[in-house]
Amino acid sequence: MAMGMSGGGGRRRRGRGGRGPMAEINVTPLVDVMLVLLIIFMVTAPLLKAAVPIELPESRAKAMSEEQGQITITLRRDGAVFYEQDELASGELPERLASTPAGPDGKPPLVTLRADKALDYGRVMEVMGELNRAGFTSISLVTDVSGG
Repeated sequence: MAMGMSGGGGRRRRGRGGRGPMAEINVTPLVDVMLVLLIIFMVTAPLLKAAVPIELPESRAKAMSEEQGQITITLRRDGAVFYEQDELASGELPERLASTPAGPDGKPPLVTLRADKALDYGRVMEVMGELNRAGFTSISLVTDVSGG
């Protein structure tokens, strides 16, 4: 008894529910790719924020997460000070810090301090002293994280 594939008598089911074959799309690879892209963007986004090019010192410290409402102070190799991307004149940092609004909890925002590795340690301490005097006690020092 041989079964024929040609149409004709007998009941034959085609696909689901007797209709024609139904193509299904496997979305698992799409989800995997999207998650990888999300991770890449999450890792690179903090690096794109730094608009003032400086050469950071290297460290083996673990990377910290970026918080909402933090401010970035950058010290360039020539001693120029930047509040976010705005270059400040000499002596302008204290008044800019005084005009910085507090966070929603009433505390001053977290400060990330980026300083060129060729900069004098005393200059970095001067800026940290200004930050402390203005009430900013939560200061993160930014470094390049080395792989080894």
